[in-house]
Amino acid sequence: MAKFKHNKKRNSAFLYEVLIQELTKAVLSKDVDQQNQIVSLVKESFSRNTVMYHELKLYRAVTHTKDVNVSTAEKILSEAKLRHSQLDKKSLIAEQNMVARKIRKFLSNEAFSNFVPSYKDLASVAQIFNNKSSIKAKVLLENELVEKMSSGKSEEKMVPMDNIIFKSFVKRFNEEYGGKLLQEQKTLLNKFISSFNDNGVELKVYLNEEVGRLKKELKDSFSREEFQSDDQMLEGANKVLSTLDSYHSAKPNKEMVEEVIKIQGLVKEICSDAN
Repeated sequence: MAKFKHNKKRNSAFLYEVLIQELTKAVLSKDVDQQNQIVSLVKESFSRNTVMYHELKLYRAVTHTKDVNVSTAEKILSEAKLRHSQLDKKSLIAEQNMVARKIRKFLSNEAFSNFVPSYKDLASVAQIFNNKSSIKAKVLLENELVEKMSSGKSEEKMVPMDNIIFKSFVKRFNEEYGGKLLQEQKTLLNKFISSFNDNGVELKVYLNEEVGRLKKELKDSFSREEFQSDDQMLEGANKVLSTLDSYHSAKPNKEMVEEVIKIQGLVKEICSDAN
């Protein structure tokens, strides 16, 4: 039986994740031009009137579903397969080709080797959506995905090739950008990108909760001896609090997201010192 070969450039969800990774690197390196280029590409490629946007939603319907009963998982997977079969494949391929060309032109061909944590699941869903896969392979993969969707735990098992890509990416990433983003910073970046497709609803909700958390962490730190004995440190923390307060009525934008990312790092450092 011929083995299914996953074509990354024919997977809208993978292309989306590649752009997220590249945006992360651009933010860390403070490359504003690169950030704007990537944000523009995401807006253009995954706007609501594109086929890639609809394919991305179908991938997410499967890979983002957790902790439902088996029957519900099977129905979601079945409906996703049906809707995917109705997509305009000619337009989809044309859009994917255009995005792949722009990634090579404005970023680099190495971007396609970025480590994507959910790669194995994305490749499995691609195989299920592909009519060229064997019946046996599709059924086995569907059983695996249904099991994951009906479980609250999502464990990523890397295939050997992914491990090599991961080590290479982490090494290059750390050398160039001096470390990894905090989990809360990654979440914020993802919400920011997703905001192009949902009018910023999820971003606003997350920012509201995250700003509240950051303010509480900062205020709690005021009682520490270091703050009480250092007027300059206390003044700086109060300025950060004022900045966070100003976000209450402001419309989220790229500048705000960048500022919050910096504040997340600052608060993490303060809390780490306290512990």
